[in-house]
Amino acid sequence: MQLTGISHTSFTVSDMDRSLAFYRDLLGMTLIMEIERQGAFIEQVVGFPGASLRIVGLKLRSGSDHVLELIEYRVPRGQRIDLRTCNVGSPHLCFVTDDIQSAYEELRSKGVQFKSPPVRIPSGPSAGGFDAYFLDPDGITLELSQPAPSGPRKA
Repeated sequence: MQLTGISHTSFTVSDMDRSLAFYRDLLGMTLIMEIERQGAFIEQVVGFPGASLRIVGLKLRSGSDHVLELIEYRVPRGQRIDLRTCNVGSPHLCFVTDDIQSAYEELRSKGVQFKSPPVRIPSGPSAGGFDAYFLDPDGITLELSQPAPSGPRKA
């Protein structure tokens, strides 16, 4: 077996319109794909008879080709789970910025909930950079990371 790449990261969301307002309108990501899926194909892939999904793909305008896929399960409707970052399986996605303090202030002023203000990274490969965790409308953890000057990017 040989894996040849990573296509995307996907989050299940409760309200696609609200999530688009956050990721596209607030964070400035670009909508690159929107599709409705139902029928035998998607039922087999996700393992839910009668499944109906609304799926969108988003990318940053520049700086990364990584795709963030958001899925709203219309059928079956899912249940909210405990997304605390200490829980096994809890995801997070890291956004890189060259000015974390400005990004933090702007997002906070628009009502985005942060777990802390930006914190300097004291040691390790990213020492001298800054990190801050924040939450999307469904409570999914996201991260802002500012690399150290002339340092490696956070992995």
